[in-house]
Amino acid sequence: MRRIGITAITFAAIAAATLTFAPHRAAAAPDRNPILFVHGWQGAGWNWDLMVSRFGDAGYSAAHLRTFSYDTTQSNKVIAQEVKAEADALRAATGATKIDIISHSMGGVNSRWYLKFLDGARYVDDWVSIGGPNHGTEIAYGCWDYSCEDMRPGSSLLTQLNSGDETPGSVRYGTWWSPCDEIINPDESVILNGAANTRTGCIGHISLLAAITVFTQVRDFVA
Repeated sequence: MRRIGITAITFAAIAAATLTFAPHRAAAAPDRNPILFVHGWQGAGWNWDLMVSRFGDAGYSAAHLRTFSYDTTQSNKVIAQEVKAEADALRAATGATKIDIISHSMGGVNSRWYLKFLDGARYVDDWVSIGGPNHGTEIAYGCWDYSCEDMRPGSSLLTQLNSGDETPGSVRYGTWWSPCDEIINPDESVILNGAANTRTGCIGHISLLAAITVFTQVRDFVA
């Protein structure tokens, strides 16, 4: 997670993965909850372009698929407020009572904070964490943003987030974790008590966003 070269590596990995995995085509799906996509550390809303396209192929309208970008150097508590604002905006724009959230990497931490401490569990039906440092990652010792401090094992934020019920409310929680994730160490950090925890094949951290098997499983989970 060191700053040097991480952005270039991320761009290259996503580009390569996009070429590697062919777009999935499926029959149109019936009405589903709108989906808010929450990216990870040093990411951006465009990280979700391939997955959003696949959800579109699965019958979701563009208005029901919302991405956004945020400053990843902030504390995840601050970012969670932005997640709340985006979730509220998506519900208002679509008239939906509830939405689904699909997160990648650090997006799992701030979106969980929204669910647990900002009343988000009332408005979210399904929540997905793809390669999320839900119990911290040792690589976070290599960066010094406020958000990095949050992701260190045993941090104050993670202690609060994981105290008591790790999966509160009536939300359906699902996690996807890879035994070959080079960013989340230990790999099993993603797993949450009370969630449907899925081990993927040997897939890298960024490539989880493009793997067709992960998309198919996530699509079926939120459906």
